[in-house]
Amino acid sequence: MQVTTRLLSVLWIVALFVGCNLKEQADAKFGDQGFKTAIALIELHKVRFGEYPEQLKNLQFTGDWDPIALRSVEYRRTGSGYELNLTKGWVSMPAALTYPPSFWQGLGLVSSNLKPDK
Repeated sequence: MQVTTRLLSVLWIVALFVGCNLKEQADAKFGDQGFKTAIALIELHKVRFGEYPEQLKNLQFTGDWDPIALRSVEYRRTGSGYELNLTKGWVSMPAALTYPPSFWQGLGLVSSNLKPDK
């Protein structure tokens, strides 16, 4: 186990130096996936139970990987909707994630630190 951890650490450092853009790309991919996963789970909760969850820990029937995505967002229920802010991608906050206006339609998402495309 220790050898595997060391090998992964060395590979990680090498990848950072070899692929200067690796971290930024990974942050964008993981941030996008975490944000969309959280929205899907929150909206599914609304469909099943008629209201948005008080907290993310109230989500039911999540998969094994969902907690990883949910750790990358901050959630707050606001009246009949919710606020969802992305807090990190893979390692840190992605530089810029935007979504087309149609992405936001039909959601109870009333506030976010991510914005629609202009």
